[in-house]
Amino acid sequence: MDFTRRETLALGGAAALTFVLPFRANASVDDAISAFTGGADLANAGVELTAPEIAENGNTVPIEVSAPGASAILVLAAGNPTPGVATFNFGPLAAAQSASTRMRLAGTQDVIAIAKLADGSFARSAKTVKVTIGGCGG
Repeated sequence: MDFTRRETLALGGAAALTFVLPFRANASVDDAISAFTGGADLANAGVELTAPEIAENGNTVPIEVSAPGASAILVLAAGNPTPGVATFNFGPLAAAQSASTRMRLAGTQDVIAIAKLADGSFARSAKTVKVTIGGCGG
């Protein structure tokens, strides 16, 4: 089988992308956090994330987040092809700064919640969720 120069370059490029893209997923999580926080430091207290330890089905994983006094909460799934799950914004008339939703997880991974608190500081919470049956892409 003979390959032309273009076919060889295309195969080489595809092989390089196959190797590099899995490492880019973590970079996009860091980028999303930096974009949300503006590079500010994150505290480990102030936001509560409730997620199951083991999810029977990755297609519907229930989560709850709450952060008293927060103006916004960002939820990320670190191992998904697109890590951004949701951003919840709370106005001054919000009765409670909490939300719940269901999300799809590609496999066992960390779920991360970042809250922007009323004083302008940021808080972080993370939980590892084990997925037994694949969700997106699994």
